[in-house]
Amino acid sequence: MYASHDRLILLDADGTIIDAFSAIETAFSLHGMQIGDLERFQKRRNLFKYLGGLKEFPRNLAKSLGNSNRKELIATLTDIYREQAMLYPSIAPLLRQLLATPGIKVGLVTRNVTHEPAITLARLFARHDLDIQQLDFFSCIALKTPKNVYFSTALSQLGINPARAFACGDEHKDYLAMQAAGVNPFMVSYGFEDLQRLTLKYAVPEVIISRTPVELGARIRHAFDLPDSHLN
Repeated sequence: MYASHDRLILLDADGTIIDAFSAIETAFSLHGMQIGDLERFQKRRNLFKYLGGLKEFPRNLAKSLGNSNRKELIATLTDIYREQAMLYPSIAPLLRQLLATPGIKVGLVTRNVTHEPAITLARLFARHDLDIQQLDFFSCIALKTPKNVYFSTALSQLGINPARAFACGDEHKDYLAMQAAGVNPFMVSYGFEDLQRLTLKYAVPEVIISRTPVELGARIRHAFDLPDSHLN
């Protein structure tokens, strides 16, 4: 029925393996804006996530009006991602271990908003001595595009049984996409949505949510029968 007996893990980038909040915060600051702290950022609805809370909203709205301002902000964010942004601690050794293990395919499906995100992420990965070309599947998608289509495409292209496939994400939309594609979910609460929002508002099971990148690594290693790494 399936061409391969390999297992697959599909990773999300921003907020799951990449410390996106720090990069966004830096970019906003360079443009005279603020997004508040991570805790408040995680609780905002998508419409207001980048306009800040009550404290930051008026100033940010004034600064962000106009296409030229938005273009400049994205250009700055692109530069920060390419030159400064980092994977969360412990993620790089996890990726190296996954990529080096026979029988495990590794993919990346991302809504990264920088210019030419494939180039952006390649440079970010390279700072961690990781080659994005080693990935078995890579796709950059539009912000409002559901990920399940790309999860299913990866399964089809690689010939993998959904029961042997996993995906990682940090937003409830990621969880819904995993369900729609029939893959096993890993969720995290240190990215764009916090534990309370994921569990209480969107009914994401708490048992599949990792609170830290280290915990995510431990869960993935256990699921894939990989030895623990002292680099955690």
